[in-house]
Amino acid sequence: MPGPSLLTRESTRTIRWPGGSARLGSWRGQGDVASVTVTASRAPSPELVAQGLDWLRSAGYESVVTNALAPADALAFIDAGFTSREQLHLLAHDLERIPDATHRSRRARRRTFPAILELDNRCFDGFWHFDAAGMTDAVNATPHHRFRVGSQDRKVAAYAITGRAGSQGYIQRIGVDPDLRRSGWGTSLLADALTWLRARGAARALVNTQFGNDVAVQVYERCGFRMLPVNLCVLERTL
Repeated sequence: MPGPSLLTRESTRTIRWPGGSARLGSWRGQGDVASVTVTASRAPSPELVAQGLDWLRSAGYESVVTNALAPADALAFIDAGFTSREQLHLLAHDLERIPDATHRSRRARRRTFPAILELDNRCFDGFWHFDAAGMTDAVNATPHHRFRVGSQDRKVAAYAITGRAGSQGYIQRIGVDPDLRRSGWGTSLLADALTWLRARGAARALVNTQFGNDVAVQVYERCGFRMLPVNLCVLERTL
């Protein structure tokens, strides 16, 4: 089997191995905090994790955080000194019972990105805020994506990023104006995302949310998602 290869692209680096890859770069524009985004059907080896950490140190980063990892993917990072920063629920939808949409959305255009980012900063706490790079990464995290935005009173009311890789669908991000919650926007965007995934051959959709975010869990479960018995974790460590 081919060995790992490293591809340098400006200030990022991608480590590839049979069954997965990890993208290394800045954490949402912060010069001293790095991110490691793992996409894998096979977990990285401890040697690859060490290789990535060496590159991050040489690039001048002082700390690093991972994306949300399943337990099997997290083991090599924990062995390398990472600790848990966030615990996340993982929920799945079988794409059979899709809720009705009460609001219509449209394709997100580049000119609406600043307003979407402003809304995102109102929807999530500081650690989870998107900057332009983070939003672009979320859109490009899967081979196929759908980026929708909803408007009310001529303002951005909600948005959703949905991804698909093969038969697996992902609700990458969904945000609703805090002043418009319980008005049907979350359900409508989920209905749009799930309908799109089913029409394009996905077998199920996954979404994660922070421990303690009971409101989001209730919305997902009301829309037909079920809680899975495995949790995800975001890991961090200093360099």
